[in-house]
Amino acid sequence: MLGRWFTRGERLDAHHGHATHPWYMVLWLTGVDYFSTLGYQPGIALLAAGALAPLATALLVLVTLLGALPVYSQVARRSYAGQGSIAMLETLLPGWTGKLLVLGLLGFAATDFVITMTLSAADAAQHAVENPLLHPWMGDHRMGVTCALLALLTAVFLRGFVEAIGLAALVAVPYLALNVVVLGRGVMEVAADPSRLAGWREALWSHGDPASLALAVALLFPRLALGLSGFETGVSVMPLVDGGPEDAARRRPEGRIAATRKLLATAALLMSVLLLASSFVTAVMVPPEAYAEGGEASGRAIAWLAHLWFGHGFGTVYDLSTIAILWFAGASALAGLLHLVPRYLPRFGMAPEWIAWRRPLVMVLFGICLAVTWAFDADVEAQGGAYATGVLVLILSAAVAVALDLGRERRPATVFFWAVAAVFAYTLVDNVIERPDGVIIAGLFIAGILVLGMVSRWRRATELRVTEVRFADAASASVWSGLTGRRVCLVPMRVWGRDAIERKAQEIHRYYAVKDPLAFIHVLLLDNRSEFLSPLRLSVTRQGPHAVIEVTGAVSIANTIAYVSELIDPVSLFLGLTRRNLMAQALRFLAWGEGETGLKVYAILLRYWEWTSEDDIRPRIFLMSE
Repeated sequence: MLGRWFTRGERLDAHHGHATHPWYMVLWLTGVDYFSTLGYQPGIALLAAGALAPLATALLVLVTLLGALPVYSQVARRSYAGQGSIAMLETLLPGWTGKLLVLGLLGFAATDFVITMTLSAADAAQHAVENPLLHPWMGDHRMGVTCALLALLTAVFLRGFVEAIGLAALVAVPYLALNVVVLGRGVMEVAADPSRLAGWREALWSHGDPASLALAVALLFPRLALGLSGFETGVSVMPLVDGGPEDAARRRPEGRIAATRKLLATAALLMSVLLLASSFVTAVMVPPEAYAEGGEASGRAIAWLAHLWFGHGFGTVYDLSTIAILWFAGASALAGLLHLVPRYLPRFGMAPEWIAWRRPLVMVLFGICLAVTWAFDADVEAQGGAYATGVLVLILSAAVAVALDLGRERRPATVFFWAVAAVFAYTLVDNVIERPDGVIIAGLFIAGILVLGMVSRWRRATELRVTEVRFADAASASVWSGLTGRRVCLVPMRVWGRDAIERKAQEIHRYYAVKDPLAFIHVLLLDNRSEFLSPLRLSVTRQGPHAVIEVTGAVSIANTIAYVSELIDPVSLFLGLTRRNLMAQALRFLAWGEGETGLKVYAILLRYWEWTSEDDIRPRIFLMSE
């Protein structure tokens, strides 16, 4: 009964059409992830940099506008269906090299999205329990509130969640407006009290001369890197962006690409202004004892100022708006994971069947979020390093993908993007050395993905593994029509050629009483045999009384022979045995699609017949030693 409930929901690998919207509406769907970092970024910046926070934030803004934005503008042009940088690297690095890299990046992407959910929920809980009007009801139960928000998120997705652009705008626009009000008041407060600005300057210059300040800022910058989040989301929502009616007639949707670039640039500029203003106002106006760990402004610096300047009524409105956008950011992250995981693992043959269903995957992710929340004790600042690690790995992978692609095109901009990749690599390494928890979490995800993948690929190895069949020409289709429906005996051939076919035909007639025509089949494998599924191309001809079938584009010999056998439904099937070491042959079959073909075809057909309820007469199977 529970199994039926789990599989009653939506299949995540089903293809759904997307309604498109103007880019300035889709902007808010990206913004709930990107803009929500204002809820905790200023506080984390103060803890990490103190008086240096505005300068470190200015460096972050430069890296955003001169590094991340150009990178993702290129990604948008090269991945306009919303696949993002991970898909670009898979294309640039085919085979198991590319797939292993993709699996590694999926581990870091999972870290990014999971920490987005847990950190956002923890910060929302922090705003709730610190609110003077809500505190009597919630007390200091930050962990309980965080888990409750995650449970609510899970319940919504179990019922069925659709990313509503209108709802995203309803959440993000008021939140930004409230921040503008608070930060505008902050600028006025600084202007009205020059002593505070003087105090900040004194604290700033206590770190040394300009050269010392520049070095300190460069060293502090990696700790603020979580402010770069949101770009990968900006690319993933590309299918929702309306590029105009002209795109329908274009091979490349230039309208959608241009609109997405506007979206990315607008989001980056808006966030840059808000980050600069928030870091300056909080650094000048929030005392160190307030933003220290356990202080009243810890994890909620702007909210603390909102209560201080406008009273608890306005402050509560600000807190509720912050909780809403942080919760919606978690929803956006969970939707991203539900979109990302089924895109790769089932296609690689590295996921069980249940991973394609929304409900069981949501429950697994909920369990992971609870474990991460418990491990970090629902602490916002403690999760910042892990979050930054996931964000930086994705941005670094995007920069490398763009640089590789431009290098193939021999474009001069290649050097620039390798330089950008070097900046993100430095930031990532420094962040990992300082706070390795992100790599640890990603390592656990990667290990889990690899173990799950290997077990799933082994268990799914006896599937037919074919997506479709195409004929080489009309003559092939015509000859094929005369073979189906128990009219021939199917004979797979390892060695191919006219003489080999004649020798095999003579051998069969010498040892077996066969009166039906023979159809010989030879399978040619793809160079990239790391693919789990593939389309087949059949060339079917006549060689005297025999039919000759040549199959190209296969990823496994045994699975292809079994698939073609089921299409033809032959009278008999003659399978050869090499009598070589079975363990070595099994490993070759799993990795490269080769091996003891005869036994594997037999095993695949048996499993397929168990799955189907057909009562058709099965072919006689003969196992022949080669």
